[in-house]
Amino acid sequence: MQDIKTYVDQDKDRFVQELIELLKIPSISADSNYKKDMLKTAKAVKASLEDAGCEKVEICKTPGQPVVYGEKIIDSSLPTVLVYGHYDVQPPDPLELWDNPPFEPVIKNTEIHPDGAIYARGACDDKGQMYMHVKALEYMTKNNELPCNIKFMIEGEEEVGSEHLGWFIENNKEKLANDVILISDTGIISKDTPSITTGLRGLSYIEVEVTGPNRDLHSGLYGGAVGNPINILSKMIASLTDENNHISIPGFYDNVEELTSEERGKMAEAPYNEEEYKNKLKIKDVYGEAGYSTLERASIRPTLDVNGIWGGYIGEGAKTVLPSKAFAKISMRLVPNQDWKEITQLFKNYFDQIAPDAVTVEVKPHHGGYAYVTPIDNPGYQAASKAYEETFGKTPIPQRSGGSIPIVSLFEKELKSKIILMGFGLDTDAIHSPNEHFGIWNYLKGIETIPYFYKYFTELKKEE
Repeated sequence: MQDIKTYVDQDKDRFVQELIELLKIPSISADSNYKKDMLKTAKAVKASLEDAGCEKVEICKTPGQPVVYGEKIIDSSLPTVLVYGHYDVQPPDPLELWDNPPFEPVIKNTEIHPDGAIYARGACDDKGQMYMHVKALEYMTKNNELPCNIKFMIEGEEEVGSEHLGWFIENNKEKLANDVILISDTGIISKDTPSITTGLRGLSYIEVEVTGPNRDLHSGLYGGAVGNPINILSKMIASLTDENNHISIPGFYDNVEELTSEERGKMAEAPYNEEEYKNKLKIKDVYGEAGYSTLERASIRPTLDVNGIWGGYIGEGAKTVLPSKAFAKISMRLVPNQDWKEITQLFKNYFDQIAPDAVTVEVKPHHGGYAYVTPIDNPGYQAASKAYEETFGKTPIPQRSGGSIPIVSLFEKELKSKIILMGFGLDTDAIHSPNEHFGIWNYLKGIETIPYFYKYFTELKKEE
């Protein structure tokens, strides 16, 4: 595959422009107003897979957003790699914090990305990283370098919990049969330090509603005599953690996996500078569970965070109102052995328990998923490691991620395959935030690296 770097260099402008066109489509799965754009994006992904060399591509209906499926089977006796990605994106709010409109991509040169970065919603998560695989396939088919079979499953509901992907998998197990599942929806430590994500945290996502009086009240006439749902909700949220930022929900930690001191020591070997970390985020200090490092807090420990809180009057000027209702969205990142459904119930029980009689509480589960850890002694991981070594000139570091891809554990359960997480993003790419971006260097390096995974995976499977 000596020609891959030359191929990427020669076609890099086309690769970037094709991604930009895909990023222009506002495929927001959380908002039903974008249903037509979701289908438009699915059709664009289908066309790109056909152009790249897939011999069979289809848009598969589900009870929700469609799944784009593609395949190129060259020999049934050879291994099969299933590529998973998603074409939906997070809502771009708050729009006023974007330097450019989120669906009008621009390229900017920065200190981290002197070769330029594409700024747009979905640039890194996950359109850019998904599209690396499409272009890698293009190279392999055009240059007769595809050593095994390949399948694609690109969904449109990842950002809302992959609600119907389980249904799709259950009804298409034979179609999706594979030897390994390859995903690029994660990152690397830095351009100089490649890494492979070996673990993901689970997730429980919840919305709470606190109701007081049957209508908004005058805060002068009723304040101090009637429970204020915003005040009460704030106190309830505050009581979910203690002075050591330890989660207070009874039973929450019962099944938490505790890493050994040796394992924690190996984690600490990863390059990390806390001052740089704080400077990038423009914070004076880090904050989290006592007794754990920043890297540990963000990867191997469970968390509870308020993602949004609202109620009452938030318009311009003043309105002296005591609100009838208050709301919050809360996410809990979970670690191996924590059952997200059980944690959701524990949260509900505790939240009901701590609510004063002045209000009523409703807890609405949204979605969730289990944590996932992949072993580093399997052919998939070893092939990924060799691929990074080939293009970075360094052995990648295995690293657990704090993020979640809720469907990953279901993949292994239903399809009986290991999942390899070959990401190329950086933690500074502002995914889920205003000014999300993806470095052009990272994007092209992904296209250059991925074909080597197929080469080495096929070779390792032949040796088994």
